[in-house]
Amino acid sequence: MQILTVDVGTGTQDILLFDSERAPENCLKLVAPSPTLRLSQQVRAATAARVPLLITGILMGGGPVSWAVEAHHRAGLPILATPDAARTFNDDLDAVRADLGIELIDDAEAARLLAGNSHAHVEFRDFDYASIHRAFGAFGLNLQPDAVSLAVFDHGNAPPHISDRQFRMDYLAERLRSDHRLSALAFRGDAVPPDMTRLAALAATAQADAGVPVVVMDTAPAAVLGALEDPIVAAQPAPIVVNVGNFHTLAFQFAGGNFLRLFEHHTGELTQGELVAWLRALAGGSIRHEAVFASKGHGALVLDDEPQSLEHVAVVGPRRALLKDAGLPVYFAVPHGDQMLAGCFGLLRACADVEPTWREPIEAALDGKSHRSLW
Repeated sequence: MQILTVDVGTGTQDILLFDSERAPENCLKLVAPSPTLRLSQQVRAATAARVPLLITGILMGGGPVSWAVEAHHRAGLPILATPDAARTFNDDLDAVRADLGIELIDDAEAARLLAGNSHAHVEFRDFDYASIHRAFGAFGLNLQPDAVSLAVFDHGNAPPHISDRQFRMDYLAERLRSDHRLSALAFRGDAVPPDMTRLAALAATAQADAGVPVVVMDTAPAAVLGALEDPIVAAQPAPIVVNVGNFHTLAFQFAGGNFLRLFEHHTGELTQGELVAWLRALAGGSIRHEAVFASKGHGALVLDDEPQSLEHVAVVGPRRALLKDAGLPVYFAVPHGDQMLAGCFGLLRACADVEPTWREPIEAALDGKSHRSLW
């Protein structure tokens, strides 16, 4: 069985073509610029050329592309967008018009403008299957996966009176209180909660483009689940597992294999000392949602506040150096020899839970029972 796994972050998209007949270390992989980073470059080129911007596509992650569009607006240049693409900036389209001066148009008008070649065109999407297919094709591989599994970070469609940070924490709490497995945050493509609009858009794109079964998951818990593939981490009685991403940092406390609590913050808002303090509070069971939220973080979820000894802090993510020489028992986890693919390995473990018929080939390969060579 082959599963194309893609962990879409703010800076990179980390890609693993899992083959159940090969050891994970022998599966093909790519670390490439993220979709939002690539598209932001296209928007900045339009701004430099001082041409109007036409945005089509679907809802995707913001970050760099949103900042580039904001700069285009500040430059006094026109921006037109279809409603599905415009929801990237805000699920409230009235706010999109007011804040960014975006003119909303239908698909027919967008097609007419495209034919006129008078606007710089950018197509929004978190998953570009055609580009990934071409990338593998450049090395002689005809990509034909049996399934696709994808991860993105989704705040959800928060009502106007609720903070998107609070809405996301409420969502995490609802899922993890009812099912303590991190795979509770993974879904078949046709079973995504309707409020998780980015995940839903991602699943719809993947199903349409790849034409195979799809599983999607939130990227931060996927990375944490993947870090547990490192046997040193898995052997710890009460590890804290931290994913220090380019944009978000999330930490989970486990004990005896059970999830106890977590907190989530913005990486850019954290100094090393602040992150260390939050991790100590997490281990001690004293961390509180209100305190994390007040510091511009997303918050905390505590299912069990019994203190745990702070003996092992496993760290993955592109900004993991934030915890280097931090005075904690830090271990830089390397699941299957590659920390950048922690999210992909977490996706695979989640797939084994979400799709039971996939469990045997996935677990056999991840547990070291598959050895077919590349040739």
